[in-house]
Amino acid sequence: MYKTPIVLFTYARPEHTRCTVEALLKNDGSANHDLIIFSDAAKSSVAQSAVAEVRAYLSTISGFRSVRIHHRPHNLGLAQSVIEGVSQVLSEYDRVVVLEDDLVTSPHFLTYMNEALDRFERDERVISIHGYSYPVKQPLPEAFFLRGADCWGWATWRRGWRLFNPDGQVLLDKLKANKLLYAFDFNGTYSYSKMLQGQITGLNDSWAVRWYASAFLADKLTLYPGRSLVHNIGNDGTGTHHEFRSSYDTLISATKIDLTSIEVIPSSVGRMAFESFFKASKRTIFDSLLARLKQLLKAAIK
Repeated sequence: MYKTPIVLFTYARPEHTRCTVEALLKNDGSANHDLIIFSDAAKSSVAQSAVAEVRAYLSTISGFRSVRIHHRPHNLGLAQSVIEGVSQVLSEYDRVVVLEDDLVTSPHFLTYMNEALDRFERDERVISIHGYSYPVKQPLPEAFFLRGADCWGWATWRRGWRLFNPDGQVLLDKLKANKLLYAFDFNGTYSYSKMLQGQITGLNDSWAVRWYASAFLADKLTLYPGRSLVHNIGNDGTGTHHEFRSSYDTLISATKIDLTSIEVIPSSVGRMAFESFFKASKRTIFDSLLARLKQLLKAAIK
């Protein structure tokens, strides 16, 4: 079976990077995969020692078919690093698995990715494969499709990445023109359109929301596992675009995902479960902020 190259993006989190690589090495067949690493340079003198520590660790990695490391001479930032890195690798390979330095994978992650990439390689309806699934309360199908794309442990083909449009303003204008903002925001439960607007105005530099918008506008589907194969350890507040959010923590699956009988249509069950999760997460964040405000008021009164 064709083994897909793994692309890993790192910056200044040595322990997160180590956890990500060690989990990958426990995956079935990891020794048959090329690992291609893009190490971003320090943005400021504050990050130099951490970047150096990451790079020292990267030089010790073995256990894959090959390890290729690209040390960025200047800081690109996560978005530009991912966009340029994925584009570079897909100019050489037909498909790719993409990870950032805070994603711990199940031992079955690579098997799922390779099997799904093989199965849907020529299905133009499918743009990508995703490894993370939200810790929803409702039962999910074994695997299911949703319109759009995602970013926490994913894979695509060269044909899929060709649809990526880095111009956020063009994407937002098209969503508005086609009256798709509400659907794009998971029926108003998560403000992806606000995130896209923030990228346009410079409040964030998210490549992921542009990837999602590109796939959504093209009416393409992404495959999700019914049990998460990825746990994001970067929600501890150390990431470029992440604050501390324990609500996104999930147990990674101890068993394989069975892909033998999946209908290539958007899953209403999966979408409703995600919408319910987003609603509950909003309430959790609001409750946390309210509790913090009450603590500050108490302290002020004392």
